[in-house]
Amino acid sequence: MWELRLGDEIDDYCVKCRRLTNHSIVSLVDTKAAKVRCRTCYSDHDFRNEQAPPSKKELARQKELFNAVLAGVAPAEAAIVLEPPEAPPEPEAQATAKSKKKKI
Repeated sequence: MWELRLGDEIDDYCVKCRRLTNHSIVSLVDTKAAKVRCRTCYSDHDFRNEQAPPSKKELARQKELFNAVLAGVAPAEAAIVLEPPEAPPEPEAQATAKSKKKKI
């Protein structure tokens, strides 16, 4: 496969046009397209690897499946509670030196 360069033409899903269109590469990261510009509507967006975002129906179905899985999982009987370590007390000499500093 050839190496991609700035200005090369690739296909990608355009969020504004809501379809697969020709795009020009605007920026590269590690020889992979990072940002592209639609050649139809001239909007810039991240390269999406020709993948359309999921529809609202698909997102609702994923949410239902996730909730079904969570309902089947038993809650943990004994949860481990981690407490942050206590800060060591400040020496009195440092505390008085801090309070005597003048603010300019």
